[in-house]
Amino acid sequence: MSVQRVLTGITTSGTPHLGNYAGAIRPAVAASRQPGVESFYFLADYHALIKTTDPLRVQRSTLEIAATWIAAGLDTDRVWFYRQSDIPEIPELTWLLTCVCGKGLLNRAHAYKAAVDRNTAEGVDPDAGVNMGLYMYPVLMAADILMFKAHSVPVGRDQIQHIEMARDMAGSFNHLYGEHFVLPEAAIDASVATLPGLDGRKMSKSYDNTIPLFAPTAELKKLIFSIVTDSKAPGEPKDADGSALFQLYQAFSTAEETRAMRTAFDEGIAWGEAKQALFEKIEAAVAPMREHYLALIAEPARIEKHLHEGAAKARAIATPFLGELRRAVGLRNLASVPGEAKAEKAKTAQPQFKQYREADGRFHFKLIDADGRLLLQGEGFASPREAGAVVAALKAGSAFEMKEAALWLAGAQVAVLADGVDEATLCAALGAFAD
Repeated sequence: MSVQRVLTGITTSGTPHLGNYAGAIRPAVAASRQPGVESFYFLADYHALIKTTDPLRVQRSTLEIAATWIAAGLDTDRVWFYRQSDIPEIPELTWLLTCVCGKGLLNRAHAYKAAVDRNTAEGVDPDAGVNMGLYMYPVLMAADILMFKAHSVPVGRDQIQHIEMARDMAGSFNHLYGEHFVLPEAAIDASVATLPGLDGRKMSKSYDNTIPLFAPTAELKKLIFSIVTDSKAPGEPKDADGSALFQLYQAFSTAEETRAMRTAFDEGIAWGEAKQALFEKIEAAVAPMREHYLALIAEPARIEKHLHEGAAKARAIATPFLGELRRAVGLRNLASVPGEAKAEKAKTAQPQFKQYREADGRFHFKLIDADGRLLLQGEGFASPREAGAVVAALKAGSAFEMKEAALWLAGAQVAVLADGVDEATLCAALGAFAD
């Protein structure tokens, strides 16, 4: 498919901050203007229920985030812009994915593991305070992505694992029921994927260290001047790479401006002078958007109209696709031809490559047969793209003679045969991809 689909969203549990804008909204809006791109943007209000039980906060945040995206330049006529809860097909898809998702996969989710580790350290029940919303978060996120067959999902580095989980669930479903889902890729801008907050940690509502995107000018300046810095005096060289202030400046500046600021750090710029430069840079970027944002906030019915139109547009895709998925799993009209499901199952049962990430951060793949037996185990790779390239080569090379396939694997040192598996079995499995 030549058209690329890009999907992103923000949880509606707080006020949008600079990190949301630089790490997700700005690059996503820019991508929506590119030729050959179909862009999907959603307000993740179901996800918000995991983090807050305050209904007024959810409602207010939904309004603020919708206004933010539009004020940031999003053309709602050109893209798919919708509220997650307006698409009933998404929670139904979540259940279908739940039925193919291993509990072990969710046990490894960063947010859940962090909660368990915290409870263990405090000597309480490992699952104390953990609701099923937190535990099932990766499945709902996978449904958000897979429903619209997104190819690319702009995320921060802390969300890469969730994209990998979505790929795993999609692969499991495709293996069982046929090729229905597109396997998404994470898209990260290394320079702005995660911005630091006032205290140097990741800018996050949970750390209470954010800078609201549309804070009034006076408040914006006060917050910027409260950013934590070290005690180095004017004239002393300063570490740009370790400075939250510099990272924020870089996110709103050109490459040339960033180089100039790095030089200023090396030459010992005073912290007050650097903070003033950062304030002026951010204020220049957000002031025009702030004016548009305030006008939108004053007309919530106008935003609601945009969301209703976006939901109708999104459901035009989601409704027929869910019908396809329901039929695939057997939720069918009882007048269907008996035995059809069995025939389709037999047709889709075939060897499958699975890609995953280990605790050491390396990316692996494995080839399993139709019965789930391990045939081939990939070595560790630095990125999912590298692992995927080897998988693609194996699929493309499925016409190799047995000896050639074995020699290629041995020479490249990218994978090893599982115990008890010979070259003939491997080549027969690879032949299924050629078929």
